[in-house]
Amino acid sequence: MFKTAFALSLTQFARTLSIPERLQRRPARNATLEPWRLRNTGLDALYYDVKSLTAEETFYISDSLGSEGLIMIVPPSGGDMLTICDSVAEYKLRGGSDVHALAIAGIGGSAIGAAAFARNVADAIGEPVAAVVSGYGLGDIINETIGGSFFFGWLGHMRNDLEVIDDVVGRPHLGAYEDRHKLALKARPSALDTDTVETLLADPSLSFHLLAGHSRGNRVLSEALYAIREEDRRRLRELAGGLRIVTFGGRITMPPDCREVVDVIGELDWFGEINSRPQIDSDIRVPLAGHSTNTDLAGALQVTKIMKGIIARSLPVVTEQAETAAPVATIAEDAAVSPIPELEAEAAPEVEIAAPAVVAEAAPETLEADAPVKLKQPPVAKTMQVEAEAVIVEAAAPDVAAKKEKPIASPVTMVADKPVATAPEIEAPPAAPVAQRHPARKSKSASHRASKPKGTTRR
Repeated sequence: MFKTAFALSLTQFARTLSIPERLQRRPARNATLEPWRLRNTGLDALYYDVKSLTAEETFYISDSLGSEGLIMIVPPSGGDMLTICDSVAEYKLRGGSDVHALAIAGIGGSAIGAAAFARNVADAIGEPVAAVVSGYGLGDIINETIGGSFFFGWLGHMRNDLEVIDDVVGRPHLGAYEDRHKLALKARPSALDTDTVETLLADPSLSFHLLAGHSRGNRVLSEALYAIREEDRRRLRELAGGLRIVTFGGRITMPPDCREVVDVIGELDWFGEINSRPQIDSDIRVPLAGHSTNTDLAGALQVTKIMKGIIARSLPVVTEQAETAAPVATIAEDAAVSPIPELEAEAAPEVEIAAPAVVAEAAPETLEADAPVKLKQPPVAKTMQVEAEAVIVEAAAPDVAAKKEKPIASPVTMVADKPVATAPEIEAPPAAPVAQRHPARKSKSASHRASKPKGTTRR
């Protein structure tokens, strides 16, 4: 809790330094909202992991705590400092096209809470995350008095109707404020933070693959996606094709095109339950967890750990497919270069008895393991060995004398030397073996079998 208290105290102290400047611009509005904004900053310190922000970052965003529609680019911990963007155009200029995740916080709606929630998501995915500040204006005060901030699921839509008060009184033109003139063309009014999220998601030059929301931020995401559906259904289908939405602390309806929606809620989160749609089931229920995401408190939702688990769900499937595909390819290649089919194709009927005898003498163990050739053959006479060698020399070996000096290692060696059959420089075999070769081709019975001496079987 010490780090949380330090981050909150530093933010409040830095905030007081900029009060004179704010009172010069809009004294009545800022004087009315300042106590409420400081209170909401304290709520965000309890519900969000503000200790993940550095001292420089908390001091940097202290001047924009309640700026609705403000956009921030929050990198993972240990990287560069977060970046504040006043408009969508500035967001693009500062590298928004390289950001593919968007996080929206709720509860107090301050910039410190939005940055802390986005930092947790950035630590989970290892990439920068865009965050939109919900802010706190005069319309939020009235909405809170009628219970809209407490029952944000059922009465939160009234906040959109009360946003016109801030437009009339005057407020900073942040986010997608320049598009507020389109409100007259919309079927339902919307808040500035919702308009900013809608503008970011609808922009074809930007691509988002992950949306994360907490508490009231889930409703902001839902309203923005439904607004895109009404204005450009094709853009929503393109966006939803590779989009995953993760909601924390509240289940809310998303457009049917968005199929990858994961609802996370704690078992002890009564606040999230009363603001959730009862017809939607929770995908992940965290045991002994409440509504807070501040890891300094007991029973907090650990956003980074939960997000890592959700993202890692698809990795084992990809790994398993890659591992099973590799052996199949290896077997196919081995089968393509296997010497056994070629050896059997080259073996003529006349060497069906002679060839196994020679191979068996050279490497009987290899033959038993690799080729379905009968090894149980009677001993062959010297003349039959000469005949077999002559046939093998004519079919596969360039030099008979070399074959006798160096025994055949395996059928693979025979197949490797096989292409010599096309060479015209093969030496002629001795006369006597060739003379005996032709009768053997005509008949396999009488003369050859009569010359075989009887004896013990040789393996």
